[in-house]
Amino acid sequence: MTTGTASERRMDEEIEHDPILGYAALPGVADEMLDARGEIKPVWQNLIAHLSRLSEGDLYERFARADRYLRDAGVFYRTYGGTGPGGTGERNWPLSHIPVLIQQDEWQNISRGLQQRADLLEAMIADIYGENRLVQEGFVPPQLIAANPEFLRPLVGVKPVGGHYLHFCSFEIGRGPDGNWWVLADRTQAPSGAGFALENRVATTRAFSDIYGETHVHRLASFFGAFRDALQSRKQYPDDRIAVLSPGPANETYFEHAYIARYLGFMLLEGEDLTVVNNRVMVRTVAGLKPVGVLWRRLDASYADPLELDQNSHIGTPGMVQALRSGSLTLVNALGSGILETRALLAFAPTICRRLLGEDPILPSIATWWCGQQSEREHVAKNIERMVIGPAYSRLPFFDDNSQSVLGSSLRETAKDTVGDWLASEGAKLVGQEVVTLSTTPTWVDGKLTPRPMSLRVFAARTENGWEIMPGGFARIGTGDDVAAIAMQSGGAAADVWIVSDKPVSKSTLLPPEESFTRNMPGSLPSRAADNLYWLGRYIERAEGALRILRSWHLRYAESADPNAPLLADVTRYLKSIDMDMVKAVPEPLLANINSAIYSASNIRDRFSPDGWLALTDLAKTAKRFHEAAQPGDDAAHAATILLRKLAGFAGLVHENMYRFTGWRFLSIGRHLERGLHMTRMLAHLSGPDAPDGSLDMLLEIGDSVMTHRRRYNVNTARLTVNDLLALDPLNPRSILFQLNEIRTEVEKLPNAFENGQMSPFYREAMRLHSGLAVMTPETMNEDVYRRLEKDLENLSDLLVRTYCS
Repeated sequence: MTTGTASERRMDEEIEHDPILGYAALPGVADEMLDARGEIKPVWQNLIAHLSRLSEGDLYERFARADRYLRDAGVFYRTYGGTGPGGTGERNWPLSHIPVLIQQDEWQNISRGLQQRADLLEAMIADIYGENRLVQEGFVPPQLIAANPEFLRPLVGVKPVGGHYLHFCSFEIGRGPDGNWWVLADRTQAPSGAGFALENRVATTRAFSDIYGETHVHRLASFFGAFRDALQSRKQYPDDRIAVLSPGPANETYFEHAYIARYLGFMLLEGEDLTVVNNRVMVRTVAGLKPVGVLWRRLDASYADPLELDQNSHIGTPGMVQALRSGSLTLVNALGSGILETRALLAFAPTICRRLLGEDPILPSIATWWCGQQSEREHVAKNIERMVIGPAYSRLPFFDDNSQSVLGSSLRETAKDTVGDWLASEGAKLVGQEVVTLSTTPTWVDGKLTPRPMSLRVFAARTENGWEIMPGGFARIGTGDDVAAIAMQSGGAAADVWIVSDKPVSKSTLLPPEESFTRNMPGSLPSRAADNLYWLGRYIERAEGALRILRSWHLRYAESADPNAPLLADVTRYLKSIDMDMVKAVPEPLLANINSAIYSASNIRDRFSPDGWLALTDLAKTAKRFHEAAQPGDDAAHAATILLRKLAGFAGLVHENMYRFTGWRFLSIGRHLERGLHMTRMLAHLSGPDAPDGSLDMLLEIGDSVMTHRRRYNVNTARLTVNDLLALDPLNPRSILFQLNEIRTEVEKLPNAFENGQMSPFYREAMRLHSGLAVMTPETMNEDVYRRLEKDLENLSDLLVRTYCS
């Protein structure tokens, strides 16, 4: 294999090692790095020259840098069949570190082909839900529309506001053995991957910042900026919101939903956040209902409206279809657009293109035959060895369809004899497609570059100037020679795609020009987000309270080794009363509290910093490790101390870094209310005259107030001083009064704290509790008072949820 001249590869420097030693294109397969003669393509030569000057250790350090960024940013891909909720699990984003390089001139032809393809898809869906000429004139068999599960009859005749059905599309494309690009699949339902393409770019540039800096790689920001501006222009009213509509955290690409919403400054919503009032879609916020004018839909269309579509949907919004009929909502993309992804329609794409656009496709589709037609059925049967047979109505390419497709070459001889009968009886439900021989691209395997099959996912956005193609996208890389292993669910990897120019490129950004800016105030907080922030605060504080009790218990157990000692037995009974069993030194319910906090945080990933997320997940991993290994006594006390430090680290991140917007107030209220409840219950249980010896000292320890007590009171620990310090001291951040004062302060700043010039019921109750406790004295504090206060705090929580989160 020829690899270019020495000057091209070495650039007058010593080669540390030869990364392409032994690299060769597979027989009959095109390769992205090598041309037909086996030489390195010019666009790759600079990258290979740089790689040659790096030692293997240097390369692995660079790869580790990229992987570390992805872990720190919390980038994940949800897989099905895992151990998480609903049988899912999170997989770290599988980055293939070597980017795919494509010359700008070649990319321009790809872009023209995909712009044409997007126009074709727009014309097709307009016809399918409009005049239906393609069926009437015989260009599409009627049953491919009428029997298609993606054909939504309630949307027939519903013209989208602005006239366009499609605003954002993606395309799966691959290079064939002849070097030409083919369209493998269209994505119009809820195209995913654009956010992952951004993260691929950031991670890859962490590994190759020096190479990227001197290579003229087209940036991605201008593509997203143009699309953001286009969506802004779709707003019909100044107060309309733009939002990303997600199925929720269980979705495989939920991270991307949160990332895109945060990157573009849009709200991230779920179906339950929305309601339809007077044919307008409204979002439930803590300040009341607010209008939504543009929704970037990331859930399948049939789930969008249980009233007119799938009545079993629990993630949709009743009345959304009617809002579309009224023209008050722009949906990206239109409901029903999933029909364009149907595999069988690829068979008719060339003739449809000529009929609707009056031209041949620039990029051909993968050769497809719908087996509902006799001649096509016979062709597939005769050429079964080079065919893949799959569901006609599938919206996925064969390497993504969870083994629903069958390679003809894999059939036994006896089965091949009956293929004709199978196609004759089930032909209308089947398609035959030519087996794809995808090009390969270099990946780093076992210390060297190795060819692996790949396809590209490329994105198109409708902008003010028409369709714009993202200059890149991401490549899906196979784990071996098997094309089917490209699928992310099957363990495939993803690589950045560099579109390289011969000239310097514009370094675009989404940041506004320095000479002018607008300070936008945070938008209204969705009620569901407020609820999750509130409970995040409560779960975190609940875990801290439990850890402080457990640490005190284990420290005393280490001294006495007698769990039946009066104080230890009494605290054990209290722990059981709050469902904190002592089967393990670090109990299972403590893990459940931390996991509940993580679940609440996962529902607001667009509002949660990567550092905060890392701190939470690190806390959960550490707690699980101690749960499995910690022993009662000093070992468990040490474990509790470490976990408390990690909780303090999380609290510090929140306090020091979180913007003081409405969401922060709900998080803060949750923490203070839970801390108040915790201290109220502990004082009720351990401060009475019948409490075991040592109870008051344990209370001070649990309340982290031992040193403060020694400084403030010139007497030994007593019930009055403990009541004063832990219940009534307005300066002690662990006291009940301090919590009520903080709650009152935050509640005053919440939306609708005053109604018609008067306090809202929630604000009035918070003021009543604070004022009532502020006039109490240590002598009047007893178990009955604490129990009443506990109920009042629980009622205050219920009132908050009813006021702002329902």
